[in-house]
Amino acid sequence: MNRRRGALAAAAAVRGSGKYPGLHGEVTFRQLRNGVLVGAEIYGLPQDGEDGSGIFAFHIHSGSECGGEDFSETGAHFNPGGRKHPFHAGDLPPLFGNHGYAYMSVFTDRFTVEDIIGRVVVIHRNPDDFKSQPAGDAGEKIGCGKIE
Repeated sequence: MNRRRGALAAAAAVRGSGKYPGLHGEVTFRQLRNGVLVGAEIYGLPQDGEDGSGIFAFHIHSGSECGGEDFSETGAHFNPGGRKHPFHAGDLPPLFGNHGYAYMSVFTDRFTVEDIIGRVVVIHRNPDDFKSQPAGDAGEKIGCGKIE
């Protein structure tokens, strides 16, 4: 955690699971007046189809550690309000892979930077269907990083 230009900021260094060791990147969080600016830059995503694209669910989970090669200790989606999916505070837009690379930026007021420090970000192998309960049927966890 640090302060950049007076705003509370945090980041997570993302690493791939044992099955996806080449996956890596960073997710940043910057507290602004009315919400948090989230930025993700991820490399080494699986490349589906002939065009090398893929869509990957992206969430903040309530756990404080990734846990092993399969990220078994990430906990459920961060959901302090007890809402249904996809209205959990930790539900974020998907990552769209482009030949193994994804960049995403979103502004949200569902949490503050202070709320999520010590939690983890998770990238799932499949897209989130935005309806299945409790977590969107997004498949295996392929990337994880602790927010610090």
